[in-house]
Amino acid sequence: MRELNLDGLVGPSHNYAGLSLGNLAATSNAGATSAPRRAALQSLGKMRRLVSLGVPQGLLLPHRRPNAAWLRGFGFTGNDATVLATAAREDPPLFAAATSASAMWTANAATVCPAPDSGDGRTHFTPANLATMPHRAQEAAFTHAQLRLAFADRQHFAVHAPIPPCFGDEGAANHMRLAATHADPATQVFVYGEAGGAFPARQHVRASQAVARQHGTRDALFARQADIAIQSGAFHNDVVAVANESVLFAHETAFHDRNGLVAALQARVPGFTLVEAPAADVPLADAIASYVFNAALVSLPDGMALFLPAEARETPSVWAWLQRVVADPANPITHLHILDLRESMRNGGGPACLRLRVALSDAALAAVDPRFLVDDARLDALERLVETHWPQAINPSDLGNPSLWADTAAAHAALLDQLQIPADALRC
Repeated sequence: MRELNLDGLVGPSHNYAGLSLGNLAATSNAGATSAPRRAALQSLGKMRRLVSLGVPQGLLLPHRRPNAAWLRGFGFTGNDATVLATAAREDPPLFAAATSASAMWTANAATVCPAPDSGDGRTHFTPANLATMPHRAQEAAFTHAQLRLAFADRQHFAVHAPIPPCFGDEGAANHMRLAATHADPATQVFVYGEAGGAFPARQHVRASQAVARQHGTRDALFARQADIAIQSGAFHNDVVAVANESVLFAHETAFHDRNGLVAALQARVPGFTLVEAPAADVPLADAIASYVFNAALVSLPDGMALFLPAEARETPSVWAWLQRVVADPANPITHLHILDLRESMRNGGGPACLRLRVALSDAALAAVDPRFLVDDARLDALERLVETHWPQAINPSDLGNPSLWADTAAAHAALLDQLQIPADALRC
């Protein structure tokens, strides 16, 4: 089995509206001018780096924004332009939510249960309902449509409906899979939060339990995220912890019952290895600001590699600790790759936020709709399209401009045309 990385292509409406309470990077950059074209090229550059190393790579599409159809659910009427203009005038915060490009962070697209872990031997997907944040809750329907199209082969895949939105589900950002190898049956760790404090806990334990039931997950652990992590800005578990095969890469303060979780994984996962940053060496604030644990941890032929944002290298405590990690022969992480993802990082998402991981057999990988897979030639074509259609800059004050709405609609249509995906195929 190999792990397919599905990255989100940053959409043409990428902007800094600061909508995500508890995401310190997003709120601190609210009102700044974004660079959608640069952001999309950076996300494509990340995909290209993985392709160059032999990692199967795919993409999920940006959602069409502004989302006039969603605004109609709030009572706005008329054609799209009228709906958008009225919403922008009468309810600017709601209109800003309808313009968000946050679907780029595909770690929140769904939770995935690979075939070795499921009750029926298929790979299962449950799109996240993202019920906690209005700007994200609108994503579930289009994500569901994409997953049904990309993973339509019912012999290999099962795509479920989202969990009812009374309990928030944030997808793979709060889910980890640990096993000796990708091909082995795994222990799946569902990480949830408890409400309380200035920032919301977005993943509800009932949502995690429901996803595990839907997938027929054979071995599930439910671990509570530490309150201090959430209230310090780790709005998802993947800001403070990531797993790959038998390795858990985490901050010391990531989990409410750190010792209990480690003991359970030691008992269940052959060769379990904890690579943990002590708070004394890497303060939690530095870990969150640098997104060191939001790295993509990937198995390569010559060892495990961390794909890190440049901010990790620029944070002295983090970089010094990482040098000690890769120098230690007992650690399985042997390579550090630095990525320029400034535009995504300024909006609160790093390398792990941008990808959904799907461990697949060769036969299952061959059954994925090829329109969602990329190679160098497709990346070349996508870069040319982005250079042509994506806006160079957006200030939040530009969001109410009808010419921007037309430009983003044209960009989305051009993308579907290039990938030969009819708009009707993604009807929600």
